[in-house]
Amino acid sequence: MGSPSIASVVDDLIAEHAELDVLVAGIDEELWRSDTPAAGWTIADSIGHLDFFDERARLALVDPAAFAADRDRLMASAPHDPSTDFARSVTGSELLDHWRDQRSKLVGAALSADPDARVPWYGPAMSLRSFLTARLMETWAHGQDVFDTLGRDRQPSGRLRHVCHIGVQARPYSLMINRRPGDSSEIFVSLTGPDGTDWTWGSPTAPGGRVVGDALEFALVVVQRRNLGDTALVVEGESARNWMDVAQAFAGPPGPGRETSNPTRRNG
Repeated sequence: MGSPSIASVVDDLIAEHAELDVLVAGIDEELWRSDTPAAGWTIADSIGHLDFFDERARLALVDPAAFAADRDRLMASAPHDPSTDFARSVTGSELLDHWRDQRSKLVGAALSADPDARVPWYGPAMSLRSFLTARLMETWAHGQDVFDTLGRDRQPSGRLRHVCHIGVQARPYSLMINRRPGDSSEIFVSLTGPDGTDWTWGSPTAPGGRVVGDALEFALVVVQRRNLGDTALVVEGESARNWMDVAQAFAGPPGPGRETSNPTRRNG
């Protein structure tokens, strides 16, 4: 697949922000404090996490040295996670206003950034395009928790392609962070997008196996919002199975994922 332009990624990021904004804008304070499927996190915590890291993302773009210092302070504070502190100290409407301001500043910084810059983050530095794709992926992932909590259907869009792409590209990181041996065997990934088009990565004859199925299900698995066993994804080949068992599109330590409701299902 060809690489999207930075401008198109920014447009999709704005759209992802807007979809989640509409979802939470009308809820009352009690719902803001509802528990999500992410253990220990409320809806407010989810939005507060996005707010916190959108602010850090802007800083990484405009002042990499200041970001690095802030990152070091944050990592030194572990295991405390300050990303939800603000969300727990204000009302839902105040939090939403703050997130709107922070994400607007992030978009402005992205549009003004050097397109060839390497942007520092909590893992390896990334290209600007990949950096913005990662922000979209995280917005989509935490947004899924909110949709699930409110029991609302979410219509998949072409923006899923960004989430799927970063999930495929994060395969080496997924193996490394889960202490699995590195594996350079090519894997064929073939996904059906919301409009019925095929999204593919790798060769159909890839020696490492294949992952085939619905793009939404793949995206939910790689952001660890659905268990692989609860999907119809076809995973064949040792390398493919080893990856999809621990697939993780986000930076940071391994996530706990979601428990399966179908423990007897097996892939390939």
